[in-house]
Amino acid sequence: MGTEIELKLVTSKAGLRKVLTLPWLKRMAGDGIRTQGLVSVYFDTRDLALRDHGVSLRVRRIGEHRLQTIKALSTVPMARGEWEAQIEGDRPKLKLARRTALAPILTDDIARRLKPVFETRVERTLMPLQVGRSEIELAVDEGRVAAADSSVDIAEIEIELKRGAPADIARLARRLAHEIPVALGVRAKAGWGAALLEGTVDAPMRADAIVLAPSATVADAFVVIGFSCLRQIAANERAVRRHDPEGVHQMRVGLRRLRAALSLFRDMLRGDETDRLKGELKWLTGELGPARDTDVLISKTVAPCLERQPESGEFEMLARDLEAERTAGFARAGRALENGRFGRLVLDCALWLIDGAWRNDDDDLRRAQRERPADSFAQEELARRRRKIIKRVRKVERLDAMRRHKLRIAVKKLRYAREFFASLDRGRPGRKRRRRADRALKGLQSALGTLNDMRAHRYVARDFARANAASRKAFAIGYLTGREEAREAGLLGEACSAGKLLKKAA
Repeated sequence: MGTEIELKLVTSKAGLRKVLTLPWLKRMAGDGIRTQGLVSVYFDTRDLALRDHGVSLRVRRIGEHRLQTIKALSTVPMARGEWEAQIEGDRPKLKLARRTALAPILTDDIARRLKPVFETRVERTLMPLQVGRSEIELAVDEGRVAAADSSVDIAEIEIELKRGAPADIARLARRLAHEIPVALGVRAKAGWGAALLEGTVDAPMRADAIVLAPSATVADAFVVIGFSCLRQIAANERAVRRHDPEGVHQMRVGLRRLRAALSLFRDMLRGDETDRLKGELKWLTGELGPARDTDVLISKTVAPCLERQPESGEFEMLARDLEAERTAGFARAGRALENGRFGRLVLDCALWLIDGAWRNDDDDLRRAQRERPADSFAQEELARRRRKIIKRVRKVERLDAMRRHKLRIAVKKLRYAREFFASLDRGRPGRKRRRRADRALKGLQSALGTLNDMRAHRYVARDFARANAASRKAFAIGYLTGREEAREAGLLGEACSAGKLLKKAA
């Protein structure tokens, strides 16, 4: 078995042509440049059982040779467990799957149901490079992933660390990004194939599960968590460009998760580089906000009233105006991804996770913070945040809207933090208690979130009233927000009850 440590960059076909002509890159590669045609057939069951277990199985044809490869996702960002073997023929040799990530799931039933599900055809140019003290292989891939009746073109640059330090991957990627337009690639070829089979190439993507090694340090944990958040942000780009409401929501969730991680690990991350990235993340969150806020107002408040009173002209006029606002919000969100700033932000965050100033600070305190066991850090930090929330929720009925909003953010950050570290709790006693705490936090966030939505709706109502003081639309929005205000006392009661449950579970 080997561990593949790789960073994937995506670009255009023109970008690939340019990278192949970069003089400094050609000098580094010397006479080692070679080009080969690769045809890879991926095997899985009809219901993609291997994919669902985080495993891929392929047979690659390189000239007259056949190479069987099994890959598994790893807890280490950019890294995948990899098992390769030369075989004869075009069918996988399952006897060679022993002691691989495929073995635990390779039942007789799955073995019988394995079949070719998609293929990739790629022209690959390989360049062996010496970067710093590291041996790196750069692969320039142009080709296509094809399933039965659909396909997607790929133009990728894969930077694989053969020996040395991941920081040298980051240094090479920065130099390439200075020369050609590239973005972080978050979907492997196997992922593209599965998306083609399921018809989800442009679909919104939720966060993937985070698995931390029991021996992980705080620095290890932050990198794993950070890459999980980045994958969720980048993987929803296509959905946001299509003005998919759920895509906008999931990208915002990814941004909130990453900003929550920055808050969680803030003592280890302090510095100008961190502050700059925080500012960029805040910018992107703001660009997505209007689309999401208006969509929530329409779907959760206006649409239900229209269903109950379909002949109400006031609500129909209001819905038309808000629909125009929502369309403008989606257009704004799409524009935020067009000018290159979004792509630079995601790539900068990835390279900062790999080789940022926070990782290279020689200060003894910072080094100690990085090397602390993630498990003990998590227990201490989660308990501290839980205590603060319990204390503040006791007086939630006396908090003004802004302080309730801050409490909601604190609850959300704690929920994300618990998800980040959940894998470290597996097998520990107290599972029922943790579930009760999770339910209490979810209820508390739901009540506070609804209160915050109502506050946002009141701002919309105020703006509508100013613009349409004598109109029927002003009446409609006033009626709706008035109905929402009548629910406020009940929601505050729900928040108090959830806070008591959280305290009891703790």
